[in-house]
Amino acid sequence: MDHERRLADGVSAARPLRRALSEWQAAVVVLDRIDPVTTELVRLRAAAHHDCRTCASVRMVVAADAGVDEAMTAKISDFEHSDLPARHKAALRLADAMMTQPGAMSDELVAELHRHFTDDELLELTLDVMKWNYQKVPVALRLDEEPAPGRLTGLEFDEHGHHRFLLPN
Repeated sequence: MDHERRLADGVSAARPLRRALSEWQAAVVVLDRIDPVTTELVRLRAAAHHDCRTCASVRMVVAADAGVDEAMTAKISDFEHSDLPARHKAALRLADAMMTQPGAMSDELVAELHRHFTDDELLELTLDVMKWNYQKVPVALRLDEEPAPGRLTGLEFDEHGHHRFLLPN
């Protein structure tokens, strides 16, 4: 796919939109009911679904510390046939449903989600999916860039939900 930018640098409408989206994303990121492994798997599923170069090239440090490695992330593309835990598969099914046809989510999926997640966790997981789908905007405008082209980059969030890339040496 051609990755030539579709929007010129400094477009004035982009600044307030970026600020508003950043505030919303920060509010979602500081929620803490969902474990970092589930969050990272959902984040990377969304990255693959939208072909977001930025998201695919970063790994959440807190998730890596909790055990997410490249062997685990390789299972995301065919998670239904993987040995990922049922809770993670349910979260990935929710992500797929929300990214493709949210109004067609089956009663069976909803029941499965309730077996693995509390109501508070489900709300946060739904917001996580929405947050990680923000990349549709930069992908559509071809503004999604790898922080360190060709290399995985660490991703951290501070207590206010603002991100920071940990560039490889």
